[in-house]
Amino acid sequence: MVRWICNWLSDRTQRVLTNASCSSWKEVMSGVPQGSVLCPVLFNIFINDLDKGLEGTIIKFADDTKLGGIANTPEDRSRIQNDLDRLERWAETNKMKFNRDKCKILHFGRKNGMQRYRMGDAWLDSSTCEKDLGVLVDNKLNMSQQCDAAAKKSNGILACINRGIVSRSREVMLPLYSALVRPDLEYCVQFWAPQLKGDVDKLECVQRRATKMIKGLENKPYEERLKELGMFSLQKGRLRGDMIAMYKYVRGSHREEVSAALETRTRNNGFKLQERRFHLNIRKNFLTVRAVRQWNSLPRTVVEAPSLEAFKQRLDGHLSGCLECDFLLLGRGLD
Repeated sequence: MVRWICNWLSDRTQRVLTNASCSSWKEVMSGVPQGSVLCPVLFNIFINDLDKGLEGTIIKFADDTKLGGIANTPEDRSRIQNDLDRLERWAETNKMKFNRDKCKILHFGRKNGMQRYRMGDAWLDSSTCEKDLGVLVDNKLNMSQQCDAAAKKSNGILACINRGIVSRSREVMLPLYSALVRPDLEYCVQFWAPQLKGDVDKLECVQRRATKMIKGLENKPYEERLKELGMFSLQKGRLRGDMIAMYKYVRGSHREEVSAALETRTRNNGFKLQERRFHLNIRKNFLTVRAVRQWNSLPRTVVEAPSLEAFKQRLDGHLSGCLECDFLLLGRGLD
């Protein structure tokens, strides 16, 4: 197999075509052909030992690598620096190099000492906000910047639809909104779900504006527009996403991350989860904490659904008749 892969990668040439002019053929000295199935497989094999010997937490996704660790003491900071040195040695050994201009330090915690770290002979810059797989994460973890960015992009797309599309029928506007606007409001939202009332309203205003653009619904209240269109508010949609994620956790292999105990001897919900205590106030916004109380309030017929599809259908039926769901979410945002 190794010889087959070597033969596939060897003796490759390439040239550049610009208008009617061609460059001469040059041998390709590194890399793999783009778009092939083997590309990500070979890359994962290549970086598989990247975390060998590291004491901190390392997360790898394609060519993005994140190193993290607790930095309460000088020894903790020294361990993080040692891990950075190991990564630098790994890159040199494997004839690769990290792009140091893109390497930043994100400090968390009120009493963080803002320790500086270096990679090789270069000191890394600190940052207050970084984009990770399309989500803006700042050092306060309140996700307001991500909400601003999502609302701004969605409003821009909605403005383009308003200027470029003549028809205002629901057969035209609803698919456009569902395909072009709403994905930006819901992309990875279980991670950055807004908790502040201002952020919640900022996102909801986008959907309010979109539903008001549909002919025949301009003068109706927002709740009636949603009912006629068969839609949930974004708040209730996020609650729905939380519950689906919790169902996967409870029914899957990650139950220990959600709760330390699963209570089965209950009258209404046979899969109640135990609410954990936490020291940091920001912790209550994490999915595995914020969704437990909502999950425990679901009726037994919903949580005991035999499959994910059945769970979604029963959950939608429950949420459609659950007028207080939005108020529960709004109260959480006012804490």
